[in-house]
Amino acid sequence: MKSSLPWVALAVSLGFVLVAGYRWDDGEERVLVNNKCKCVTVTSKFVPSKDNPEEEVLERNIRIIVPLKSRQNISDPTSPLRTTFVYRMTELCKKCDPVEIELGGETYQAQQSNSCNEPETCYTYNRDKCYTTTFPFVYHGETKQIQAALTPTSCYAE
Repeated sequence: MKSSLPWVALAVSLGFVLVAGYRWDDGEERVLVNNKCKCVTVTSKFVPSKDNPEEEVLERNIRIIVPLKSRQNISDPTSPLRTTFVYRMTELCKKCDPVEIELGGETYQAQQSNSCNEPETCYTYNRDKCYTTTFPFVYHGETKQIQAALTPTSCYAE
């Protein structure tokens, strides 16, 4: 099984190259990245070249929404406002969801990135994730620490 691992990595790499090199001709804009955690959308589409209208060039559009009231720790409403936002295309484009591939009659799971175990810094709430915080609650002169949901729709099943 260990000797098959390099082939799995090669197949995933080739699959990524083949998908990335695929050309579509319908003139549609394609979403390459939609990272809700960092508020970034990357799209691409083929457009006529300005130099030679008979040729088409690939146009990429990067849309970044900077959340101005974002906190350094989004789960802590009392943390200082974030003043630095870092966007790396390699981090935005990484694919951490495992993909099943078949090699030599055996099925393997592989992923297209090797940095998936590192925590991602979010600049806004990922609506699919539950965020909570604790706050002091005073009732009849007694203070208790209460946990509250910052994204209630993600924390509680309907």
